[in-house]
Amino acid sequence: MDNNPFILQMKGITKEFPGVKALDDVTLEVRRGTIHAICGENGAGKSTLMKVLSGVYPYGEYSGAILYQGKEMKFKNIKESESAGIGIIHQELTMIPELSITENIFVGNEITKNGLIDWDEERRRTREILKRVGLTLDPDMLIKHLGVGQQQLVEIAKALSKDVKLLILDEPTSALNEDDSENLLDLMLELKSNDITCIMISHKLNEIARVSDAVTVIRDGQTVEHYEVEAGKVDEDRIIKAMVGRSIENRYPERDARIGEVLFEVSDWTVEDPEVEGRLVCKQSTFNVRKGEIVGFAGLMGAGRTELMRSIFGRNYGIYRGGTIKIEGKEVSIPNVSTAIRHGIAYVPEDRKNLGLNLLDSIRKTIVSADLEKIIKHGLIDFDEELKAAVEYKKAVSIKAASVDMGVTTLSGGNQQKVVLSKWMFTDPKILILDEPTRGIDVGAKYEIYKMIHVLAGQGMAVILVSSELPELLGMADRIYTISEGRITGEISRGEADQEILMKRMTALAGE
Repeated sequence: MDNNPFILQMKGITKEFPGVKALDDVTLEVRRGTIHAICGENGAGKSTLMKVLSGVYPYGEYSGAILYQGKEMKFKNIKESESAGIGIIHQELTMIPELSITENIFVGNEITKNGLIDWDEERRRTREILKRVGLTLDPDMLIKHLGVGQQQLVEIAKALSKDVKLLILDEPTSALNEDDSENLLDLMLELKSNDITCIMISHKLNEIARVSDAVTVIRDGQTVEHYEVEAGKVDEDRIIKAMVGRSIENRYPERDARIGEVLFEVSDWTVEDPEVEGRLVCKQSTFNVRKGEIVGFAGLMGAGRTELMRSIFGRNYGIYRGGTIKIEGKEVSIPNVSTAIRHGIAYVPEDRKNLGLNLLDSIRKTIVSADLEKIIKHGLIDFDEELKAAVEYKKAVSIKAASVDMGVTTLSGGNQQKVVLSKWMFTDPKILILDEPTRGIDVGAKYEIYKMIHVLAGQGMAVILVSSELPELLGMADRIYTISEGRITGEISRGEADQEILMKRMTALAGE
């Protein structure tokens, strides 16, 4: 019998990429039957460490030792780590949308009978496993018909089907709403009670406080802090200081707001759902933003915030059914995205990977992509100007990358977001719409992005900030509009707003 209290010990792990030491002598010890949180800024090396553990980076591509259940492991691939009972749920979901739940759970691991797939047995096992994660879905349902929260649970069910003993969850709630996040945290506690050890990579300190038994902090590829915690008693300031190497006394930088005349006005804006005939996603929305002002938009999931912003940005979403836009007092027609850009509107989307970036492009190509006219000479792109602009923005917004020729996919979430912001700053906008600009980004990078937003507002830009995090809106916005069921239900000044008032307006029925 193995008396080692640790299910996992990673000793002196070092992993290098060309020009970058991603991990430098990292040590991690995880006790059996616990939930162990790994924190760190985006790009600190958390995911790289888990890829070393799970065999994505095989033995020989890193130095150091992995002891699992008391034995040294030299995994050559994911299959070997899975066979040992290690499951990993990546931040980007890996389900195949066109296949059923059953097919996804057993792909590459099929149950056969007389040389053929035993579909009845696979479906029976699928129902059983789904039950363990609290789902009662039809095993034949296609993955593409599930919500993100349900897909996340199916990923976990898949890991459980392989008799997992150590489950790694990389930013498991980054794409989930509050209810789905709560369910997932409850499931982790339940797995722990069934002797499954969990490692959770997260920067959400409230979630770490709720479920974790121990915390390890990684900064710049090194272990900088490790301590055991009592559930609910995490010292958030201590974690932040360890993550960013300095204490962030105030998580929102101070700002001397200089607010001018109304720059942007939207009146009676009405938009129909493109999928459901007759259903309005924006109902006569009216609001304005002044020069140098940061205006927040608060609403629950599905309230219609993103639909409103995308439809304003060149009718990028839905079917326009009425309403007017004025810029500097003049009514303008904005039937498409290129017209929106010409009128000085920029939009940083919530889904940066699908809507904000071309994942095949480099940093330099992305930064100039929204306004190529600026760098075209005699009908051709001036590559010297492209390089100059990219280097300028890389420095101005502190994009962490070896060079501007690196692909955007190689960057951490925070740095990708800085690239998207740079892309729109390059267009010299008057009106900047930011939809969940700090989603999936750690506290250090958030602070840098907040400072950038302050600088832009200070230059007289009208800034719209959509966020699901009420403290972020209260810390950043000069005024806040609330939305419920596609209708604006309130307008509150910074001085009057608190979380309770916002929540009341956010849950107000559209008819009230």
